[in-house]
Amino acid sequence: MNPDLDALKPYPFEKLAALKAGVTPPEGLAHVPLTIGEPQHAPYPAALATLVEHQAEFARYPATAGLPELREAIGGWATRRFGLAGLDPERQVLPVNGTREAIFAFVQAALDRTRPARVAMPNPFYQIYEGATLLAGGEPLYLDCTAESGFRPDFDAVPAKIWREVQILFLCSPGNPTGAVTPLAEFQKLIALADEHDFIIASDECYSELYLDETAPPPGLLEACAALGRHDYRRCLVFHSLSKRSNLPGLRSGFVAGDAELIAPFKRYRTYHGCAMALPVQRASITAWNDEAHVRANRDAYREKFAAVTEILAPVMGFPAPEASFYLWPAVPGGDDEAFTRALYAEEHVSVLPGSYMGRPAADDRMGRPATDDGMGRAGSNGTNPGSGRVRLALVAEVDATVEAARRIRRFIERRG
Repeated sequence: MNPDLDALKPYPFEKLAALKAGVTPPEGLAHVPLTIGEPQHAPYPAALATLVEHQAEFARYPATAGLPELREAIGGWATRRFGLAGLDPERQVLPVNGTREAIFAFVQAALDRTRPARVAMPNPFYQIYEGATLLAGGEPLYLDCTAESGFRPDFDAVPAKIWREVQILFLCSPGNPTGAVTPLAEFQKLIALADEHDFIIASDECYSELYLDETAPPPGLLEACAALGRHDYRRCLVFHSLSKRSNLPGLRSGFVAGDAELIAPFKRYRTYHGCAMALPVQRASITAWNDEAHVRANRDAYREKFAAVTEILAPVMGFPAPEASFYLWPAVPGGDDEAFTRALYAEEHVSVLPGSYMGRPAADDRMGRPATDDGMGRAGSNGTNPGSGRVRLALVAEVDATVEAARRIRRFIERRG
């Protein structure tokens, strides 16, 4: 077996299951999970109807590049949403089976292990960034997201000699788990940095359509390129999905777009990988990308939940004002996120995710090497994990269940003084 498999850390939900093992929650309280970022709102019905309408096409093999109509729908949506001059559907767009699969596959295709192969990523982070890096023979570079930095990475803290070893920089905006949004100017600063040190920017924007201020949609990496007149999107790729936008996580449909010089070899890799999107799924995706009314209604539903939960929890928990995504990132009283999570489950039958499970101990120097680094970017236990002392609350259930969970969390905190 690939020895790099031994470098993979337990997935956060494995650790959560172990933490809750042996705990018997109150039988009279229904379980409310706020752990997994799986939308529970109704999926976009027109997309499902299209899927059924074209179900006979499951009898045909799909092409890796996807249907021209799908690439055109994606290009049109991205152009409208981010104010682009346009996207070439033949060369700058590639349909994928969700961002998770595409992010993992892209790192395998892009990383050159014959030279220093660091992959920079926000910390805490979506675990696929790290796992994909380790299995591609790379070294994660964890960029801490703390309250002091606005819950975004402090890119200025990375010295030039470390940037020269970076091959891929992962961004996540809006952020998971923090909900922080990368400003347009910061995107542009990073584009200049990528030009200077010759690395790829891979921007995970799967939460981009879940934002609280309808007048201020989060900017994107390609939007920053367009504002610079950089219409070839050189060194830049974005990853988008229908999972959150259209409540279709099981459809496994998304896209990668940007630099045609990166898309072409990635498409070649995917042809061998054998991961083309099924034709009925492509048809359903066209329907979803061409409609915005259901997306606005989805945002309205999340706004209602954020407002209700914030009113309940703000008096007893501190958290950054949410900008986008469907997460809250509160600090826990007492500072022990594991103890808080286990006791909350035991007393109130509410599940949350300890923030430390999504992060790694902080770097012990300005060189970007983690504390007690073992040479593979795997940190020991001497540093400070920027996720410690917080929990992630995924506000994905319907409003009544989410509000009930918030009331139980507040009751739990107040009972403990």
